[in-house]
Amino acid sequence: MKPKIRFAFLLMLLAACQPALSTPQRENPPAGNATAAADRIAVWFTHPDRSSNLRNGPDAVVAEAIDNARVSVDAALYDLNLWSIRDALIRAHRRGVQVRVVAESDHLDSQEFQDLIAAGIPVVGDNRRALMHDKFIVIDRYEVWTGSMNFTLNGAYRNNNNLERILSRQLADDYTAEFEEMFIQHRFGAESLANTPHPQVNLDNVAVEVYFAPEDHPLPHLMPLLEGAQKSIYFMAFNFTDDDLSRLLVAKARQGVKVAGVFDEQQAHTSKGNEYEYLKAAGLAVFLDANPYAMHHKVFIVDEETVVFGSYNFTRSAETRNDENMLIVFDPLLASQFMQEFQRVYNAAAEYNR
Repeated sequence: MKPKIRFAFLLMLLAACQPALSTPQRENPPAGNATAAADRIAVWFTHPDRSSNLRNGPDAVVAEAIDNARVSVDAALYDLNLWSIRDALIRAHRRGVQVRVVAESDHLDSQEFQDLIAAGIPVVGDNRRALMHDKFIVIDRYEVWTGSMNFTLNGAYRNNNNLERILSRQLADDYTAEFEEMFIQHRFGAESLANTPHPQVNLDNVAVEVYFAPEDHPLPHLMPLLEGAQKSIYFMAFNFTDDDLSRLLVAKARQGVKVAGVFDEQQAHTSKGNEYEYLKAAGLAVFLDANPYAMHHKVFIVDEETVVFGSYNFTRSAETRNDENMLIVFDPLLASQFMQEFQRVYNAAAEYNR
C-alpha cells in the first residue's frame, strides 16, 4: 500500500499554506494550453511532483475567473476545502454577483461550505445516498470550468487531475440547465430529466458532445466511440468497474488496436469489481499508478484525435446513480495535450511497477 498522509498533518498544511479571506496571490499562475478551437478550450493538468508549496495550482486560474465574474457564478461542487475558491465565491457575492452552489451533502459540514452559507450564499445539498459527483462552475452563462479536479487541496495539488475551461454560450446553457435542475427543482440522480439543450456543440469546427449521468446515459455514447477506434485507445481511470467496457477493450486489442492504460492503485485493490486484473490477465498494457495519493483522471484518448473527460468514472454507479458529466471532444490538438499527460503518468506507472 502507498503511504497516506495523516489527516491531522493535512489540517496543519491547510492552516499553514492558505491565507484568510483576502485577495489571492497569483505570482505565477499556471498557463493553460489553448486548442485549435480559437482559444475557446484550454486545459490544465495538476503536477503533484511540483506542488510542495501548495499554491498557484489550477485553482488560481479558477479563482481569477470568479473574480472577473460580472453577473453570475453557478458551482456544482462534490467537495470544497480550497480557500482560494471559497474566498473568490464570497468576494463575488459581496460585489453583487449572483452566486449559487450545489454540493454533495456528505461534505456540507466542511468549514468552507459553512463559510459560504454564513456569507449568505445559497448552498443546496443532494440529501441522498448516491453522489452529487459533479465538479463544474459556470460563469456569466458563458464560461464553463469542468474536469476531474475536485476543488480541494488534494484535488488541485496532490492527485493527478485535469481541468478544462470552455467558452461557449450553448455549452453553458447545458451546464446551467443541469445546475438548475438540482438547485431549483431538487432533482438528482434517477430523478434528473433528460433535457440537455445542446447535446452537440460546435466550437469553431471542433465538435463537442456533452452528457450528464444518469439521464443522458453516457456509456452507450462512449462504447461506439471506442468500437470505432482504428489505431489506439489510451485511458487513465481512477475507478473502472464496468464489465462491458473492459470486454470491449480486450476485443479491440485482439483486433490489433493498441490499448494501454493506468489505474489508480488503491481503487484497483479495494474497489469491488475493478477491471485492472482482468485487463492485465488479458495481456493489455495496463499499470497501477505511481502517485502516493490518487491518480484521479477519468480519461479516454481515441486514435490520438478524440478525448473523453469529466467527472464520470467508468462504473455502474456513475452510469446509473450519481450526478456526473462527461464530455467528448473531437480535437487532435486537445488530444495531443492529453497524450502528453498520459505518457507522463504512464511512464511513471511503468517504472513504479517494475
